[in-house]
Amino acid sequence: MLKGIHPLLGPDLLYALKSMGHGDDIVIADANFPASSMGPDVIRADGVSATAMAEAILTHMPLDTFVPQSAWRMEVVGDPKAVPEVCAEFQEIVTRRAGNFSIASVERFAFYEMARKAAYIVATTEFRLYGNLILKKGVVHPHEVQFD
Repeated sequence: MLKGIHPLLGPDLLYALKSMGHGDDIVIADANFPASSMGPDVIRADGVSATAMAEAILTHMPLDTFVPQSAWRMEVVGDPKAVPEVCAEFQEIVTRRAGNFSIASVERFAFYEMARKAAYIVATTEFRLYGNLILKKGVVHPHEVQFD
C-alpha cells in the first residue's frame, strides 16, 4: 500500500501508467474482450469491474486536451445509438474525474483496431456487455506535481 495511490492500481498498472506518454492510449476491457489477441501488453485486473478501474485510473491520469477526442466506448452492435448502463457510468466517471470530456462511440471492429494500437490493455472481469473504454493520456502540468 502507498499513500495517495488508488488501491486498485497494482504494481504492473502503476508501471504502465507511469511509462505511458502524452497521447498514448489505454484500454479498459470487459470480461468478453479478446485482450490477449490484440497485441498490446495485457494487465489482469481480475475481480475488478471496468467502471471501478476507470475510476482508479482517472484518479491519477489526465485525459488529452490537445485532440478533439480522448475517450471512446464500443457501440452496441445493431443499435449504435444505444447507451448501455455501463457506458453511462463511464461517462459519469470521466466527467467527475477528468472534466468536460464526452465519450465517443466507435463501431466494434473499429474499436478493436484502436485497441491494437494502445499502449496497454487492462483486462477486467466486467460482466456487463459493452464495458469497454479507451482513454488517451494527457499532460501532467508542473503545478500538478506535488512534493511535500
